[in-house]
Amino acid sequence: MENTHVKKKKFKFSMPHSYIVIGLIIVFAMVMTYIIPAGQYARVEDPITGRSIVDPNSFQFLEQSPVGIFDMFKAIMRGMVDAADIMFFVFFAYGFVSMLIHTGAFDAGLGTLIKKIKGKEKFIIPVLMLIFGIMGASFGMYEEAYGFVPVTMGIAIAMGYDGMVGAAIVFVGVATGFAAAVTNPFTIGIAQSIAEVPMFSGFGFRLIVWVCFMTLIIWYTMRYANKVKKDPAKSAVYGIKFSFLSDMSQEDLLKKEFTTAHKISLLLFAGTIATFVTGTIKFGWYLEELAAIFIIMMFVIGLVNKYSLGKTCDVFIESCNHVLFGVLIIGIARAVLVVLQDGHVIDTVAYYMASSLTHFSTYVAAEAMLLFQNMLNFFIPSGSGQAATSMPIMTPLADLLGVNRQIAVLAFHFGDGFSNLFWPTQVAIECGIAGIPLTRWYKYFGPLFLYMFLLQTFFIIVAVAINFGPF
Repeated sequence: MENTHVKKKKFKFSMPHSYIVIGLIIVFAMVMTYIIPAGQYARVEDPITGRSIVDPNSFQFLEQSPVGIFDMFKAIMRGMVDAADIMFFVFFAYGFVSMLIHTGAFDAGLGTLIKKIKGKEKFIIPVLMLIFGIMGASFGMYEEAYGFVPVTMGIAIAMGYDGMVGAAIVFVGVATGFAAAVTNPFTIGIAQSIAEVPMFSGFGFRLIVWVCFMTLIIWYTMRYANKVKKDPAKSAVYGIKFSFLSDMSQEDLLKKEFTTAHKISLLLFAGTIATFVTGTIKFGWYLEELAAIFIIMMFVIGLVNKYSLGKTCDVFIESCNHVLFGVLIIGIARAVLVVLQDGHVIDTVAYYMASSLTHFSTYVAAEAMLLFQNMLNFFIPSGSGQAATSMPIMTPLADLLGVNRQIAVLAFHFGDGFSNLFWPTQVAIECGIAGIPLTRWYKYFGPLFLYMFLLQTFFIIVAVAINFGPF
């Protein structure tokens, strides 16, 4: 009798395409519009901030308005339109940086930088993360930082690390500053105004919080970076090619000639950053004005390097092609919010979550507020939008539970900010911009988020214990 060996196929799971992952979340949001009752709070104008906020006593259930399959697909187009400002800002930011790379100025400058700081490369990580952390904590920079991603990724790779280190420098640095905020006007400012506590009060405590969180992320990133430098195979993005970055080796960078045109280009780059920061802080510039600066400087750097206007346009088109994947993710992810808004379920979620907190002790209630804000950030990714929705509810609830209003503010900006690095709707945008698959991001960031959440809960306990108040 002949032996026949039947080879069984082993099932191998492979992570679906990033667009499919976001698509499944959109489908989930659509299903939720059938399950979660529709409801709405009335909005009133806050006399202090001038913003539209919810009236906490006005919630009422509405007739169910589930989103159909065809409307779900329409939401993708609407999401693209809603997120157009961020999408086009990324195009222009990458066009500007691509011009620096295409002319050779960026590579030559990196080569010179490597020579100057030979043996001290590790200090680049804490310095840059602190800069982004300060900008996030002080004047609320967030989306504006996206334009720096290719720069920091290029620096990290040139230093012998990987693209994840460069992405983390920007995304984790600015998000941590934004979340562990000290004077962030978009979170602290709005939330404290609504909670009717003195503007930017609790500065000392918040500064301690910021220092602790920045220490955590710098330690974590440097530990990862050193591990990757010793063994590149341990990189979370091992095998990933970043098409929008220069593929020069460190040896090639060191040989690159640093011409006068290169030096002028990098001086213009530094001047662009200075203009960028000044305009944001002093004049309240946002994406529209910053994109205009990127467009202008893209052509100026082209002229300095003797590029024709047509050639500069070609470089811009090429850069758009490289980042199209990430830019489209921004619009697709926004469709989740569009579906939830059309189904009128966001206010219902906020109402149910807030109602569930009423029977807890002070410590448990404060931690539950933190969890509530983390969960709500999935439905309302905007910091100022979440403040306008949740704080009018959390403020009277905090009084009812015997929790200081300042602690309610603390729970809000923790929950709003840190989960931006966790929820896939926001992470998909960041990963798309950096060209990093979602699974690779979570491989790197998963343990760090756990550390972050434990630190958040610790500071909430401390705040309750010391009765962290308005001053």
